[in-house]
Amino acid sequence: MAKMNCAFSSNFADFLQQKGMTPALVSLAPLARAAVIILFLQAAPLFAADLAPTSSLDFDYYRTRVEPIFLKKRAGHARCVVCHAGSTNAFHLEPLPPGSSTWTEAQSRRNFEIVSRLVTPGDPASSHLLLHPLSPKAGGDAFHSGGRQFASQDDPDWRVLADWVRNGK
Repeated sequence: MAKMNCAFSSNFADFLQQKGMTPALVSLAPLARAAVIILFLQAAPLFAADLAPTSSLDFDYYRTRVEPIFLKKRAGHARCVVCHAGSTNAFHLEPLPPGSSTWTEAQSRRNFEIVSRLVTPGDPASSHLLLHPLSPKAGGDAFHSGGRQFASQDDPDWRVLADWVRNGK
């Protein structure tokens, strides 16, 4: 067996040799790999949540009850779709097809994916989609360039949005 050259002091190396022991170099590579794997496995659910935030929200309810709110004309306000179709902010909707008053199913699915990122399923009170257009007096955000679409949480359309979010798990 070849003698290993190590950084131990000669006294310690001599001691090991007298006892019939050889210094062993421990490779940290397997431990580092294990640490990376453990970190990845712990972080994976966070990445999965960002990639698939919509799994607990009901698409059919969204398409039949929520999405029509974005097309609805509200007194004193523009329809959501007017400002948010093709926008580059967090709440961007698909532009309506020419001559159409509603979205195709494929467009609705894309809208659903975007809108779902603005809510916390099960918790309307922390969902940006509900707070941003809500009056600050009713618990909404301080600013919304489209005005206060909802004066209170008792607004029937706000309640539809809240029910959709609340029923998501």
